[in-house]
Amino acid sequence: MYGVMATNTPVRYQERIRMSKNDNVVWQLGTVSPVERHRNLNQAPMTLWFTGLSGSGKSTLAFNLERLLMRRGIFCAVLDGDNIRHGLCKDLGFDAESRAENIRRVSEVARLMNDAGLTVLAAFISPHSSDRALAKEIIGDDRFSEVYVSSPLHICESRDPKGLYKKARQGELANFTGIDAPYEPPPYPSVCLDTSSLSIEACLEILLSEVERNRGSSK
Repeated sequence: MYGVMATNTPVRYQERIRMSKNDNVVWQLGTVSPVERHRNLNQAPMTLWFTGLSGSGKSTLAFNLERLLMRRGIFCAVLDGDNIRHGLCKDLGFDAESRAENIRRVSEVARLMNDAGLTVLAAFISPHSSDRALAKEIIGDDRFSEVYVSSPLHICESRDPKGLYKKARQGELANFTGIDAPYEPPPYPSVCLDTSSLSIEACLEILLSEVERNRGSSK
C-alpha cells in the first residue's frame, strides 16, 4: 500500500523514508536482509572514509589496503574520487554545491555496498565538514569510520602527482582545495595519518587495526 512502512523496515532506513520528498515513493522490502548477507560473507561491513588534500595519499592507502584486506578474505572495494567522476559524477563540477552532490551520491553507493556485505574504502578530498557529516548520516554512524590523511600543504604540493597544484597556482584550475578553496580538517577523526612522517606500511598497520576493531565491535 502507498504510504505504508512495514514494521520490519530496518531502523537505519525509517528516518530516510519519513524524510522522503515524494509520498508516492515507498521503500520496497526484499526477502533477504543485510544481516543475512553479512553472515553469508562472514564479515561486518564498514566504510572507511579517507579525507585530505590532493596528494596526501588517500588513494594510495585505499588501494593498498584493498589488496591487504582481500588477502585476508575481507571482501572490499575502493570508491575513488577521480574514478567516480568518469561515470556516476561526470556531470558535476567543483563548486561547493557540486561537491556536496558528489559526496551525497557516493555515500548512497557506499551504503548500498555495505548493505551487500562489502567493506568500502572511499577516497575523497571531501573538504567540507558538512558533506562528511552527511556521508556519515547516509552510511550510518555504526558503519562509518573517518580517516584523516593529514599532510602539510607544502608536502602535498611537492608531490603533485597529477600536476594539479601547478595548474592551480598558475590560475588554470579554479576552486582547487588548498589553493583557492578551503579544506576543513575533521576535529575528531577515527584515524589520523600524517603521511609526511609515517610510511605506507605504518599507515596500513593502523588501518588494519581499525578494520579489526570494527569487526570485533560488531560481533
